[in-house]
Amino acid sequence: MSDQPKKIQTYEGLFILNNAGKEEGIREMIEKLEKDIQKAGGKPVKVERMDKRPFARVARKVDAGYYVNIVFEMPSQNLAAFRSKLKLDDEIFRSMFFAAGRRGTAKERSARAPAN
Repeated sequence: MSDQPKKIQTYEGLFILNNAGKEEGIREMIEKLEKDIQKAGGKPVKVERMDKRPFARVARKVDAGYYVNIVFEMPSQNLAAFRSKLKLDDEIFRSMFFAAGRRGTAKERSARAPAN
């Protein structure tokens, strides 16, 4: 094993939850997602629930998903394993990750952007 310290990175994760037929289970799905982040060595910092939105095209017989944005801290070497675990979870329809870093989250950057 390496004695190098783990580099903690701040990530912004956009998760689309597949809640077909389970409208009341969203809170439990989000709590499970937060626990999965913790199991992967991370720490959720901020959770933003973004409501259910329809897809432009039906994908895998799913026409809508519940969007959740989670800012979390995690050692950079743990992210790949965390992504792999999410691919096996049927409740996670899609997930995307961005390094939040010093510039803030996408929402914070758009709030600071000048209006044209």
